[in-house]
Order: sequence, then C-alpha cells, then structure tokens
Amino acid sequence: MIDHERDLVSLREATDRLLDAASSWDNAATAEPSRLPGWTRGHVLAHLARNADALVNVFEGRPMYSDAATREADIERDAYRPLDVQLADVRESAERLRAVCEKPADWGRTVELRNGVTDSASRVPFRRWVEVELHHVDLGAGYDLDDLPEEFVLREIEFLAERWSGRPEVPPVTLRTGHDGTGPIWRTGGTEGTPVVLAGTGPELLGWLSGRGDKGAHLAVLSGDGLPELPPL
Repeated sequence: MIDHERDLVSLREATDRLLDAASSWDNAATAEPSRLPGWTRGHVLAHLARNADALVNVFEGRPMYSDAATREADIERDAYRPLDVQLADVRESAERLRAVCEKPADWGRTVELRNGVTDSASRVPFRRWVEVELHHVDLGAGYDLDDLPEEFVLREIEFLAERWSGRPEVPPVTLRTGHDGTGPIWRTGGTEGTPVVLAGTGPELLGWLSGRGDKGAHLAVLSGDGLPELPPL
C-alpha cells in the first residue's frame, strides 16, 4: 500500500542529501557534464526545480507543463545560473511542493501527469522521490546506485518492471535479486521472444531497468539469449 506521508518524509531526506552534496561545489562544477547525455549538472539541477513546480501544477489541477518545448526551454534557460541561485531554486521549489502536499486533499484522486499519463495522487510523492534520487546519481558527484536506500531500490525496481511490462520489443524477463537468483522476483517485458532470467543485486537490476550505471553489464543471465536492450525511458 502506498503511504504518501511516509514518501514525503523520504523525499525531504533525499532532497536534503542532494543539496548538502552540491553545496560543496563551486560555480565551475555546475558547468561540468552530468551522466545524462547533453546535460551539465546545471541542467539536472534546473530540471529538478522545474519538475517540482510542475508537480505543484498537477496538484492544483493545471497541466504539468504547458508544452514540451516550453519545458525544455525553461531547463536550458536555468541551467547556467550560479551555484547559489541553482541551489536556492531547488530548495525553494521543493518547499513550494511540500506546502501544496500539506494541504487537505483527496489523495485517492486521479491526477494527470506529463504526456497524458495518469496516476493516483498518492503515488506522486514517490514519483518525485524517484526524480530526486536518480538525478542525484546523474550528477556524477560521488552518489551512485549502490548508495540508494534499499527500500527505494526495491520499490523502483517494481515500478520500472511494471513500466516495461507488455512492451512487445522487450522479451519476457524474470528478475531475481542475488546472483544465485534466490531473492525476490519481478517479471517484466512482453510475451514474444525467448524468456530471459536475470539475477543480480538490487542496484544492478535498477541500473539495467533505468539505463544507468553499467546498464546491467554485471547481471547474471541465468537463462535466455543474453541481456536484452531496453528502449530509452
């Protein structure tokens, strides 16, 4: 069961970790490449701030973004600001989102996110937690998949396994934690092709599902035709 109040606490802790880590940088560090192709660390920070404001829109019944072009232009506009401005924006936008989430609301209602995706309002805090944790990894500043909280890793594996389920370009895949395949099990992919069984640590499985880290290079292929390639998220 989703516990949005608990997720909001975890979200705040994750945001604080990211801000504490970035506070040790200088302005030059924000211009360095992130782990996301074509984005500097400044782009990642700008995206996190604008994403928080976009989720305020969602909770207040407005479109998450006015359109894709405006979303991209806002990130590009804000990517090159001094570090103190970047961090203040991430912090203040997170506070605006927290304030909206503290208002009395029907957490069971359905809200519309980007590209027509809908979800329960109660799942939005976890979605934001995902943004903060994975983009902290993307900053390439010493916080890696192995540093993610275990609860987060397991929940995000489940979330992404669900996301890739039914995709015809992905064969049927069984995911197991532990290289001997004795841990928890998830299933993903479509119904066509040779079934594949993958085993590894939680961070390794998450790396494959999210296209991060070594993208599953260290996973054990227990059966099937090798490590499947996933489309971009």
